[in-house]
Amino acid sequence: MISKIIFKKITFINLEVKLFNKIIEKKGLFVFPSGPALANIKKSKNYYQSLQNANFVFFDSGLFVLLLKIFKKINVNKFSGYKFLNLFFNYLKKNKKKKIFCIDPNLEFSKSNKIYLKNLGIMKIHNFIAPKYNKKKLIDKKLLKDIRNVKPDFIITNIGGGTQEILGLYLKKNLKFKTTILCTGGAISYFTGDQAPINDFVDKLYLGWLVRLIFNPIIFSKRYIVGLGLIPMVIKSNVKVIKNEKKFT
Repeated sequence: MISKIIFKKITFINLEVKLFNKIIEKKGLFVFPSGPALANIKKSKNYYQSLQNANFVFFDSGLFVLLLKIFKKINVNKFSGYKFLNLFFNYLKKNKKKKIFCIDPNLEFSKSNKIYLKNLGIMKIHNFIAPKYNKKKLIDKKLLKDIRNVKPDFIITNIGGGTQEILGLYLKKNLKFKTTILCTGGAISYFTGDQAPINDFVDKLYLGWLVRLIFNPIIFSKRYIVGLGLIPMVIKSNVKVIKNEKKFT
């Protein structure tokens, strides 16, 4: 059984659904890099470093999973941000006293996210509307202060990929208490209805990209063209496979 793989000095965890309840109790930075983001790691040093320094990196990209299978004969489990949040929200229904801190892109989405979490029965929800961050020099002292005051069990970064991971690492380094930082980006919007309607069937068949493309062709067509750069990266790279290792150390 493959436990982890190392690709471009980034350690990816091969998570099984049955182990979700164990990993969700762990603290640290959880990231879900997309295919286009992985294809661009050489162009963003800070983003690359955030993936390398994350505690858990998941196989969010269906393209990446397929490329590993086709070109490297490596079989791993796709574990998208959507799939993770689906399990996480079911977990929250049974753990309603957990404190949740959402970092949202705008007021409209912030309201939707709060309503959705309230409907799950969560009592302690805190929302923060993120400013436009400078990826090369990301600092947010107000956010740090708010989080320190709340001391949440979970921080969910609902902002754009490529920025949220850098923000997540910034929080990990600067918060003095241990918490779980989930960099699932816009995935929460699949549940609130603010984004394309992705469900378990679509996610299982690796068709999330197609649904996004149909609903927002201008933005996602550009991203997916960039994502094709992942193909030669995988072909040319040495991928280290780690088997039968404890995943949650």
